[in-house]
Parts: sequence; structure tokens; C-alpha cells
Amino acid sequence: MRVLLSTWGSRGDVEPLAGLAARLRELGAEAVVCAPPDEEFAAVLARAGVPMAPVGPSVRSVVTGAKAPTTEDAFRLAAELVASRFGALAEAAKGCDAILATGLMPAGVREVAEGLGVPYVFACFHPFGLPSPRFLPQRRPGTPSPAGETDNRVLWRQDAERVDALYGEALNTHRAALGLAPVTNVRDHVYTARPWLAADPVLGPWQDATDYDLVQTGAWFLPDERPLPPELEAFLAAGEPPVYVGFGSMAMRTAPDLARVAVEAVRARGRRVLLGSGWAGLAAVDDRGDHLVVGEVDHRALFGRVAAVVHHGGAGTTAKAALAGAPQVIVPQIVDQPHWAARVAELGIGAAHDGPVPTAASLSAALAAALSPATARRAREVAATIRTDGTTTAARLLLEAADRRRSG
Repeated sequence: MRVLLSTWGSRGDVEPLAGLAARLRELGAEAVVCAPPDEEFAAVLARAGVPMAPVGPSVRSVVTGAKAPTTEDAFRLAAELVASRFGALAEAAKGCDAILATGLMPAGVREVAEGLGVPYVFACFHPFGLPSPRFLPQRRPGTPSPAGETDNRVLWRQDAERVDALYGEALNTHRAALGLAPVTNVRDHVYTARPWLAADPVLGPWQDATDYDLVQTGAWFLPDERPLPPELEAFLAAGEPPVYVGFGSMAMRTAPDLARVAVEAVRARGRRVLLGSGWAGLAAVDDRGDHLVVGEVDHRALFGRVAAVVHHGGAGTTAKAALAGAPQVIVPQIVDQPHWAARVAELGIGAAHDGPVPTAASLSAALAAALSPATARRAREVAATIRTDGTTTAARLLLEAADRRRSG
């Protein structure tokens, strides 16, 4: 049995597939992951022993440039990604028995699966990007709501039109070359009638949040047996648990002095600081010795040993902090992150920062709530409810779907 897992996005889109691929291998199946050619993503997959087929451009090259991507950049990227799925991904998929796609609008992957006659699954890591009577689709700042809007369905129709504008021409050009009829709603075509939700039921409940009948597997974690670096172990042992501050794959262009802001805010709470360098390039601000900069480490091992985790609110980081029982402060930037921030605050396991650009005062105030004894107790209580069998559930469902197609 051979399964192809496809994504294009940040580390939070790649690492869960590495975890799922590793579980598939344990169940006796072969898995290959199509992912962006970023070196750090290749390292994650190599550490998990998972073959990688590079697809599309490097994500880091797109998101960490001197300027934020423009509308024209988005159209070029969409066409490039669609072409890569009919090209490199289709080549990697030869001989596969099932295909799963996630990440940035994977238009074109379903066509590859249908051409091979194998099951296709679309999976997402949060329910907030699915058509919903409760959650608004992401809109450009300053875009007004339609006049007389009574619910979110008008905005979700506009969202479908936006997706069609980005991906429709490229997708239908490739479909026409294969003799296939054009798709008139790219978003619904990609998502299918029954998407999967790879999020924890406690952190990411979806009932009444979308019109879809989702299959919720639980979050997909990648096992990591690496020890923490000696320098980090020494820092942890030298005092009370520090506060971790890291923003993962966020460039944080709007907060150029973020490291200093974070250190000042945590110092105001009488704590030491761990700065995760990430794509924001956080670095030491002085030589006082109360803060340490760390690179890519095992978050699940680290988060259980810190007083709180300050982060951007990616689905993976939120789940890892919750599983570790670490109070959180989420400084949300884009897409699903404001929703995770609201959910963490609603559960009482942390605080949602008001806005994407923290000051020392605003971050210190959010930390005051996260570092309270009540929040710490609640974080430990919720940690005991977080499921860790998501990859097992998803892997078995994929293999069962492939078996049904074979036997049918």
C-alpha cells in the first residue's frame, strides 16, 4: 500500500503530514510527502524517515521577502502551484493507492487522484476556513461587508469567487488538456462534500461551525525523540521556568523590535525568557543573561518545562502547548490564528492578545493573566483531555478507503 500526502504551506502544514506518514509506515504502508522545497521542511521529513517530493517554490522565499506578497504575487503563485500538482505531484503519485491534500488551496490534487482511480481526501487543521454561519472568511483589510448582510453566507460566496479568480483559470486549463469539463466552484471541488478535520475536539470543536459534515480525527503530532540541546538544558536548570516567546513561520514585519518588546514584557513579570528565533529572526537584546535564543527544538519536550508560551497561534503550536499543559498568550497574525486565540481564552488556558503588534505593556498585561495560578491549573486540566491518537485514526481511515477502492 502506498499513500501520497500533499501540502504547500508553513512548517505547521508540513510537520503534521510527517507525523501521519510515520504512522502509516508503522501500519505497514509506504508514504511519500509532497511539500515545499524549504531546507527545514526537508529536515523534518528526513528525521521522520519520510521520503519527500518537492512541489512548488520555497515558502520562506515567498513570505520573508523585504515586502509582503502583493495581489499579483498571489496570482502567480496560484498558477505555479496548480502547474506543480499536474507535474511533479502527478509524477510522485504514480503507483499510489490514496492521496490526501492539505495546505494552501490544493487545487489540482483531486484531478491527480481521480486520474489514478484512487481515493482523494482533503484535510484541514482548523474549521475556521470552511464555509460557516459563524466564522467570517478572511478579507482584505478595509473591505466592507455587503449592504444588508444578515449572515455570513454572502461573504462565503464572495470567498468562493475569490478562490475561483485565483485558481479557476489555471485549474481549468489543465483539466481541459486532460479532456475534463471545467470546475465552476474551485473551493467546493477541492474541499469535497466530507473534508477531514485534523484538530483536537476540545481545542477545535466544529459542530454548528460549518455546513460540512466533517470527519474529525484529532490533531496529528510527529513523535520527536531528540534531547534538548545542552545549552538549553543548562538554562532551564539555572532558575525558575522561563517564558517561551516564538512566532514560528511568521515574518512579523510589523513588529521589527519584537525581541526587545518580548524581553521587556517578560522581565516585567519577573521571569526569564526563551526566544525562539524562527522566521522573525528573534535575537538577544543585551548581555544580562536572563534570556536565551533557541533554534528549532522539540516543542513538546520544551513546553512542559516553561511557565508560559507566547506565540502566533498556529494550529500546531496551540495544540502542542495545550498538550504540554503550558499557559498560552496568543498574538494572532493571520487566517485561523485569531480564532485559536479566542478559543484559548474561552477555555481559560491562556490569554488572547488584542491585535497583532504587541507593546511591552500590552504583552506584559496578557502575561499577567496567563501566569496566574488559576490559568496554570486550568491548563493542566485541559492537557489531560487532549487526544494523541489523531495520526492513528487518520492512517487507518486512509488505508480502509484504499482497501475499499481496491476490492470494489
